[in-house]
Amino acid sequence: METNPQSEAVQYGRGADIRHALHLLKRNRIVLAGAIVSVAFVMLALLSGLLVNPSSWNQQNSNVILCWNNPAINWHIINVFNCGGTVYPLGTDLYGRGLLQMIILAIPVDLWIAFEVVASAVIIGVILGGLAAYMGGLVDEIILRVTDIFLAVPGILLAIVLLVVLGRSIPVLTAAVLITWWPFYVRLVRSQVLGEKEKPYVERLHAMGAPGFRILFRHVVPNSIFPVIVQATLDIGAVILTVSALMFIGLTPDPKFPELGNLAKQGIQYLFTAPWLILFPGLTLLFISIGFNLLGDGIRDIFDPRLRR
Repeated sequence: METNPQSEAVQYGRGADIRHALHLLKRNRIVLAGAIVSVAFVMLALLSGLLVNPSSWNQQNSNVILCWNNPAINWHIINVFNCGGTVYPLGTDLYGRGLLQMIILAIPVDLWIAFEVVASAVIIGVILGGLAAYMGGLVDEIILRVTDIFLAVPGILLAIVLLVVLGRSIPVLTAAVLITWWPFYVRLVRSQVLGEKEKPYVERLHAMGAPGFRILFRHVVPNSIFPVIVQATLDIGAVILTVSALMFIGLTPDPKFPELGNLAKQGIQYLFTAPWLILFPGLTLLFISIGFNLLGDGIRDIFDPRLRR
């Protein structure tokens, strides 16, 4: 049976790239730590419904409001109410709910919104940015002018207006953040496709009679997608921070709603009497953002061979 030397060379090259990528991941402990943190938060989000009763956020216990009974931390604050027999590792909040339980319920909310926004923005960016770069002319001009309109308006301001006008709900919040996010991906994909479509293999595909849309979405876009994947991973933490900021300023569907920004908002007026209310949700936001940022850097080093040479 005859073998194709060129095919074997390609397979060997890909295998070498994969082995080198895994070596880089193993050697870079910071990136590995980011990957572990990100996966840990995703797993916690998937298991949150088993760890905590999903309906417990809507309950209230006036007997244990703002109490603390974890001996591991002494806040040195006078008149901190003791929770009694029930153990609350991170204390209780303004409604007498365990703060740790509320953080566990808040993590999947923030991650789901972030994944939904980023995935939708990537899809919109790939379609519109790819068409703008590949077709050019009037199509390119129209798409660019529309993205310029959205980029000209401050994103947070536009999201606030939409939430005020359409109502404070999770779907509206998700849509408001998405509207401010997709133009960046259109610009990113367009710039990548512009460079990729000038390569010789695209000309050969045209000469072979391959349809334009097939060339674009089967060959050009997949070869241009690595910077988009990196940016999407980095943007997960950024979207979570944006959503939490909107919740923090009061654009929440319910004051009791378990979301990290909303939980931290409760701690503002109790900063010196119950500091755990703002400290632990804030630390959770910090670790999620750091984890996905380090993971994004790692993906960039692994999947972009130009940065590994």
